[in-house]
Parts: sequence; structure tokens; C-alpha cells
Amino acid sequence: MKKILLLTAFSGSLLSGCYSTQINMSMGNMRLINSSANPQTVMDFATKACKGDFYEGASFLSKAGSEYRFKCVKAQENEVLIPIPGTSIEPEKKTDDK
Repeated sequence: MKKILLLTAFSGSLLSGCYSTQINMSMGNMRLINSSANPQTVMDFATKACKGDFYEGASFLSKAGSEYRFKCVKAQENEVLIPIPGTSIEPEKKTDDK
């Protein structure tokens, strides 16, 4: 039993030491994300967070240290989604209804 608890505590600390991503500010359609993850992971996280708030996706604005600024974009605003330089935005998978 002690081995299981020790293994669980150790593996949890390893996973939390890899990187952390959190939204520091969410005001209107602006998001401030603090992350030590690689840029593609941050872009995917921002896109998922914006889509969870009923937006089309996240558009990259700026980066300062480990803080990334994004603007969530709605489809009817006719704005282009801009990824973090060197990353990509995954296209949404569409299913055909027959």
C-alpha cells in the first residue's frame, strides 16, 4: 500500500513539473494565458478555451515572457484567426450528414 501511495505521489509531481498552463485573465473576448508549455500546446489550449466560450477560435495578439495574449473571434466578425508564429490552427473536423 505504501508503494502505491509513493508511486502515485511521485508520478503526480513529475506530471505537474512538465509544464503548466492557466488563464490569468478573461475579459470579454480577451484572454491572458500564462504557460511554460511549447507554443503549439498554448495555441491549442487557447483555441479550445475560446471555442468553449462559443467563439470560432483564438487569434494570437502578443507574447511577453511566458504570457500569451489572445483575442477570441466570432465567425460573424469576419476576422482572420492568427496563430502564434511557427504554429498552426487545426481545422475543425466536419462530418457529412446523409
